[in-house]
Formats: sequence, C-alpha cells, structure tokens
Amino acid sequence: MAVPNPLTQLSVEQLRRRSSMKWRTYPEDVLPLWVAEMDVPLAEPVAQAVRAAVDLGDTGYPAGTAYAEALAAFARGRWGWDGLAVERTALVPDVMLGVVEMLKLVSGPGDPVVVNCPVYPPFYLFLRSLGRPVVEAPLDPAGRIDLATLRDAFARAGERAAYLLCSPHNPTGTVHTAAELADAARLAHDHGVRVVADEIHAPVVATGTTFTPYLSVPGGENGLSLMSSSKAWNLAGLKAALAIAGPEAAADLARLPEEVGHGPSHVGILAHTAALRDGGDWLDALLTGLDRNRALLADLLAEHLPAVRYRPGQGTYLAWLDCRGLGLPDDPAAVFLERGRVALNSGADFGTGGAGFVRLNLATSPEVITEAVRRMADAVS
Repeated sequence: MAVPNPLTQLSVEQLRRRSSMKWRTYPEDVLPLWVAEMDVPLAEPVAQAVRAAVDLGDTGYPAGTAYAEALAAFARGRWGWDGLAVERTALVPDVMLGVVEMLKLVSGPGDPVVVNCPVYPPFYLFLRSLGRPVVEAPLDPAGRIDLATLRDAFARAGERAAYLLCSPHNPTGTVHTAAELADAARLAHDHGVRVVADEIHAPVVATGTTFTPYLSVPGGENGLSLMSSSKAWNLAGLKAALAIAGPEAAADLARLPEEVGHGPSHVGILAHTAALRDGGDWLDALLTGLDRNRALLADLLAEHLPAVRYRPGQGTYLAWLDCRGLGLPDDPAAVFLERGRVALNSGADFGTGGAGFVRLNLATSPEVITEAVRRMADAVS
C-alpha cells in the first residue's frame, strides 16, 4: 500500500498539542518554521517498535549492534556503499555530542577546527565550549565548497587542525559531490587535517540527487562520520546516533570512552533501527512531499516576494532565503516574527555570510508554507 504524504497528515490544531521546542517556544499566533522538527506523524514501523517496547517494558539499557547493521544495509541500498563496517561503529547520544567526542579523539584543547560557513549554529557553540577555535572557510556564491578558500583555511589553522564537514550542508541544502568530497579529502591529507563529517541529513535528498558518504571517497579512509535516523524520521526526542570510522581511523574510534555509549536511549535505538530497516516507503513519501514543497516555495516567493532569492537545495528540508533585496536590517527574521508572526532562523547565527538571510523549515504542509509566505509578504509591504 502506498504511504500518503506525511507532510499533509496533521492539522495545525493537532500540531499545537505537541510539547516540543518547535511548537512551544513562541505564542500560538506565530507559525513556527524554524527549528529542524518535522510536522509529520511517526512512521508506522517506528511507532510499532516504540509501542512494542512499552508493552514489553523493554526500557532498560541498550545492547547489540542492530542499529549499525540496519544503517549498513540502508547505506548499501540507498547509496551503494558497502564500506560501513559494523565493527567500526560506536553508539553516541546524538550527532552533535558525537561530533564533540570525535574531535576529542583527533585534536586537543586549543586546536583549531575549520568549518564551511554559513553553517549550523551549534557548530560554533559546541566548538567554543570544547575549547576549539573556529576557522571559517566560506562556501562559494553557489553554496559549494571553495577549494582555494578551504586550502587557505587549512594553512591558517596549522598542525593538529580538524575539519568539521557538514554533509549535506545545513543551511544551504548543498549535497556535496563525490568529486568535491575527494578534493576536500586530498587537501585535508596534504595539510595533516583530520575530518569529522556531520552527515545527519544524509537520507534527505531531492529526487535525482545522490548522497555520497565522506568515508566512501578516496582519501576518506582516516575520517570519522556521525549519522542518525533523527532528521529523516523526526526522532530528535528519541536520542541515538552512530559514530563511524574509516578503516584508518579504527584505532581512534577504539579510544572512545566507554561511558559515551551509555548516553543513547535504548528505546531510541529501537526506533532508529526500525526506521532504517522498515521505514523506506515512509521516507520515499516524505521525500516526494519535500520535492513538492521546494517547488511550491519557489513559486510563492516569485509571486509574493520576488526580491527574495531562493535556490532550492538538493538536500535537507531547510530553505536558505536571501532577503537582502528587501532592504531590511541585517536580521530579517526579526521583522518576519514581529510584523508577520512567522518564526524563522536568523541567518546571522550561521556565521560569516549569513547576515540578511533566513532559514525556513520546509517540513510542513503546503497550507502552512502558503500562509507563511503570505504573512512574510504582508510584513514587508
């Protein structure tokens, strides 16, 4: 049986009953299109796994490698990648905490970390908390990795630097090609830089786009990756992620402190495993719905806010909108919130290159997107 579009299954009234961050941060007259939660019901295989655990009282400590095995099978089927070795994986609480632990393995306090800005704001927050100075390597005007800029950043960062790669890239939705990733890996090798890849959005790509795991490209053998089912199946509240080592980084991952693996939720692991193993049809329906929403947003902006520039991303469910043509202050998100009652992410929080931009969450119904653009247009009219 075909799975209906998950993005059209819930009304705003139903969503406002949720107690999570997306729906409780702002007053009820605000449309929340900011934090990366999706307005979808749970995929039925995931819901069944959680219900079964509750019915059995199966809420103890995690055990086994089912999550890694499910991810390895998913990687073979979706990406044609056979290189995800279960023995080179480790459970971590979530992707960002996993990033922190991976950076501890390959760098020390005070060692710089290179990032491609504009980029996910927690990169800055977590790195500063970790005592790792941030060196920015801005993306090019098309939102792609600029090799000359990256080379310069590696040179400025010096020895013992690391490179925190966001792939697919948040907020631009760029899906790095295999050639781009191989070029970045070569540069990292030449400069002695270790690569840690945040690949949390890996399953969420547009039709006709291919995601390439960083560890699969030549030169990625000594890289470390973080993956999770959380973004693709909306499981942020069911904590679980996997750290994955390339063959030359196995010894690094083996030094991961045992207590890190105590952080993931057992029920979370069951849910993530079910998503990867049995949630493919639901994911395909979601991806089709996101394709439609990207096209819808482009059409709505062209009609109602033609001064806003939008290049639909190839990955993630996030839209990066260039609002500089509206003549607003550097933080247009504040204007859209105050005057239009639409909550978006402020581009300035994403580092250099973000001022004048906003990030909009597309993982909602077409009706909500339509109403949001109407409100945004009214806010600047």
